Amino acid sequence: MKSGASRWSSEKREVLEAAQRMALEGLVVGTYGNVSRRIREEDGRELVAITPNARYYDAMGVDDIVIVDMDGETVEGELPTSIEKMLHIGVYRARSKVNAVIHTHPVFSSVLSIAGIEIPPILDDQATNIGGEIKVAEYAVPGSPDLAQKALAALGPRNAALLAHHGALAVGRDMREAFTVCELVEKTAQVYIYAVMLGRVNPLPAEGLAVEQAYFKYLHGEE
Repeated sequence: MKSGASRWSSEKREVLEAAQRMALEGLVVGTYGNVSRRIREEDGRELVAITPNARYYDAMGVDDIVIVDMDGETVEGELPTSIEKMLHIGVYRARSKVNAVIHTHPVFSSVLSIAGIEIPPILDDQATNIGGEIKVAEYAVPGSPDLAQKALAALGPRNAALLAHHGALAVGRDMREAFTVCELVEKTAQVYIYAVMLGRVNPLPAEGLAVEQAYFKYLHGEE
């Protein structure tokens, strides 16, 4: 299929651009990490545009992005999909307002994932955009159904989670929001580690947290 011939070319390009930016910003190394976008068809069918497995992002083109259905079966594309496709699909099944998922391996988030330390609510933008604490999912083998289940449990109603010995997971109503959450998770992890090094971490005041979480729930909460 020639470039641009797909009916989902715009969605594929959105995934490709986010994946390439993810690599350029150092949120992953090599071929690791993955990006997807939900596609809602006019007839009610839902699909997912997702990055392929084990491909370098700088050499990737629009046609390399794979379209799968909500069972993970390939609808369009020649390459094998990301091994984490069921993690992405699991998020879409559980969270109707989520339309983009990004899985990264950033440094400071990975440090906390190895230590098994969740990030309490410490910043206003964390509470407003992520929904509160950033929990750490129990370890599971990459690409396994167990990883998807544990990641979803840690994510809960919020927009981010850490994956033990692995990296970070960010979601959003659209790709731009999901990418903002990616950057915010790493920033928050870095701030938290530095505060711990200083020997003092003050939690976000309860009154501020309550207001910000209410705003988050208004925007992101499921019916």
